[in-house]
Amino acid sequence: MNRFLRPLPVLVTALVVHTALSSAAQVASDSVALVGGRLYASPGVAPLDDATIVVRNGTITDVGPRRSITVPSGIRTLDCTGKVITAGFQNSHVHFTEDKWYDAGTQSASTLNAQLTDMLLRYGFTTVVDTGSLLSNTVALRRRIGSREVVGPRIVTAGLPLYPPNGIPYYLKDLPPDLLKLLPQPATPTDAANAARQGLDGGADIIKLFTGSWASRQSVLTMSEDIAAAAVTEAHRRGKLVFTHPSNVAGLEVALRARVDVLAHAVENTLGFTDDHLRRMLAQKMALIPTLHLLTGASNIEAIRKEVRDFRRGGGQVLFGTDVGYLPDYDPADEYVALNRAGLPWQDILASLTINPADRFGEASRRGRVEKGMDGDLVVIATDPATDARAFSNVVDVVRAGRVVFQRP
Repeated sequence: MNRFLRPLPVLVTALVVHTALSSAAQVASDSVALVGGRLYASPGVAPLDDATIVVRNGTITDVGPRRSITVPSGIRTLDCTGKVITAGFQNSHVHFTEDKWYDAGTQSASTLNAQLTDMLLRYGFTTVVDTGSLLSNTVALRRRIGSREVVGPRIVTAGLPLYPPNGIPYYLKDLPPDLLKLLPQPATPTDAANAARQGLDGGADIIKLFTGSWASRQSVLTMSEDIAAAAVTEAHRRGKLVFTHPSNVAGLEVALRARVDVLAHAVENTLGFTDDHLRRMLAQKMALIPTLHLLTGASNIEAIRKEVRDFRRGGGQVLFGTDVGYLPDYDPADEYVALNRAGLPWQDILASLTINPADRFGEASRRGRVEKGMDGDLVVIATDPATDARAFSNVVDVVRAGRVVFQRP
């Protein structure tokens, strides 16, 4: 199985293409009013029924009951009666590694619009964290979105992850030799610091490590602590977060000692995982992206669920992520169900999509909540997640920086 460049056909329905093209035609407008829905402004705040939210020039300018808000004349209005409105969602674990993303700097805008809608926008993701891809290609895609030539989510990227020496995962070893040579495998702390520096200089926003790498289906090769720590030190010196794939308890130990910020997956091989590991994760304020749907077939899935449940109950910060782009199933509904089954109520799931990533990335003052002065990133869903966590995937409208970037007929 190829986790890095999984070749998949581009399957985009005519409806999605039409929606993406319609969205592209709307990019000139960054003002909109959402009227009549039930507003969950933040997970810990009581809902507001029959709410109105006004976004002007990409920023929320008014929020309140419909009766108290005057919608400016001429502004586009979305009727949200019978629906639920939340802040825009963040998927904190995606990949732009499928063949269809190649040459993102030169592909037609209409093609990229359709692909971004199909994979991300239609599910409410207004911000995504790419945890491993060819940096120059993803930076080119991000640049075209930022210029409004292409309609897509805000992209945070790691570029190429750092692996242990001779530690390329078994599922990547069928890559072309020329590409395998590009994958950093720092052998010394100096090499690791230089690799981190090169990635950040090239436009990466975070650093991704494999402190535990599945060298074969049966064995995990760990990164040495001094190498991991050197990469973390360089990233933290520049104010950047470090994510890691821990794989097993040994990989988690390296991550803890190196002061990594975010686990990009729950610990898969839980043999030896103890309450002390959990205590240390919580003490260091390490965040966790469970990716439970990815791990559903594991023989120890109950232990993984317990790991996630205990982490959250201990006050740990959970970030939502699906590994989409590696996983060919774009629909996040099963991840919502898996989190709920692991013991996270719908409010915690909403937090993992909104306020938690905003806090972790130091952006809580501008996104993650629906309040006056916040970025105009909003999601409208057809049904209430308070009754069924799967409702989070039932997206009907998406607003990014005041622009309607997706509408489901």
